[in-house]
Amino acid sequence: MDHDLCDAKIDSIRRCLERITAHTPPDAEALAADYDKQDIVSVNLQRAIQLSVDLAAHLIAERGSQAPLTMAETFNVLADLAVIDRELAERLRRAVGFRNISVHEYERIDWHRVYELITTRLEDFRTFVAAVVRAGEPRGRG
Repeated sequence: MDHDLCDAKIDSIRRCLERITAHTPPDAEALAADYDKQDIVSVNLQRAIQLSVDLAAHLIAERGSQAPLTMAETFNVLADLAVIDRELAERLRRAVGFRNISVHEYERIDWHRVYELITTRLEDFRTFVAAVVRAGEPRGRG
């Protein structure tokens, strides 16, 4: 496994989470009304999700497991490998669903739901990163 590549992905996930946190408005209505914050939040959330999928795929390949058929299934495979628990895998699977809507059907985004996601579920990405680091694959900086 390319530890430098994985470390870079971890750093990027953390940076995305910091950007989201720094640009989260005080309430859902403010997010729904602020196109700049919508762009910053949605792009960084998309990136964090995609980077998590990429990182998971590297770990799965390193472990010699069969590649999942979909991005969402990537997290089920990590649960099967006991890298993350089933509940976290399910939440990350749902995040992939958001990513797909955000990328392919942007006009359908429910900004109230996004606000809930960014104020209650960012810890899932931190938990995921910690689990990957614990799994011993990347060295995981800082």
